[in-house]
Amino acid sequence: MPEAAAIAGSRALVTGGAGFIGSHLVDALLASGVSRIHVVDDLSLGREANLAAALAHPEVEFTVGDAAEIELLERICAAEGPFDHCYNLAVIPLPHSLVHPRENVDRNVAMTTAVCEIGRSGAYRRLVQLSSSEVFGTALSAPMDEDHPLHPHTPYAAAKAATDLTALSYATTFGLETVVVRPFNTYGERQNDGAYAGLIPAVVTAVLAGEPITIDGDGEQTRDMAYVSDTVSGIVLAASTPEVSGESFNLGAGEEASVNELVRLLLEALERPDHPVVHGPPRPGDVRRLLADTRRARARLGYTPAMDLGEGLRRTVAWYLERAATPDPR
Repeated sequence: MPEAAAIAGSRALVTGGAGFIGSHLVDALLASGVSRIHVVDDLSLGREANLAAALAHPEVEFTVGDAAEIELLERICAAEGPFDHCYNLAVIPLPHSLVHPRENVDRNVAMTTAVCEIGRSGAYRRLVQLSSSEVFGTALSAPMDEDHPLHPHTPYAAAKAATDLTALSYATTFGLETVVVRPFNTYGERQNDGAYAGLIPAVVTAVLAGEPITIDGDGEQTRDMAYVSDTVSGIVLAASTPEVSGESFNLGAGEEASVNELVRLLLEALERPDHPVVHGPPRPGDVRRLLADTRRARARLGYTPAMDLGEGLRRTVAWYLERAATPDPR
């Protein structure tokens, strides 16, 4: 891949790198020939098992710690020397903000400001800041391009909008090379199936437990589902493409599916099409419609999502079923 050649031999700091997307990013960086990767993750959501294959490589170092602790980041950077790229995936997830809104906002903003501060001091050359489609809220027009108004529905979404603006302000004020990438609804192997589990692992867990699947609201809310390898490709392109500092890019499949349709496809992949499904009350702050306009990422980065939704869901379900049949390696 062209992005692989562009980052071969580079050095990377990855915050939140033991999580779902982060661990896949670490694998992709290794495959691209990155010479050094230092992962920082507090394991509040991530799993060290996600990095099992990566940690077998001497190029990868893992520190358990909070990305908001600037002294920790400074010690790592002082010991390692400057990095070429920092990928900031450290995050406290959306469902947490529905119970602990102040903590969610404070922690998400603190992690990003710490990462930006070490960048300002020269610890790395380019920041790739991971955003979320949640910053847009429900689509006012679709597909949603990068200039769609910000209308966050939840404290988490507001925090992500704030972190985007914070990172971009460091680009404007201090000249820190910064690229914001905005994944829509990423899915795939290793997505968290414990606390704050997303739709796909929640459906698989309910089916395996013989419990009804509960859909929030009427299920007609739509999502733009991007397979994790496509999202990671966009992240790497954001690091390797020249002359895009200060820009933001949507990463999605460019197609929407309702939650009802996603559940139907998942039950087909599980070979349980008649499994009971019930509807509960709508989730507070839930977004009604998401559909990414990816033309800017395609034109400027060369982003080309490739995975078919049905095939991606089948691969994801197969991974969860295999994992359910083996002891938890956490």
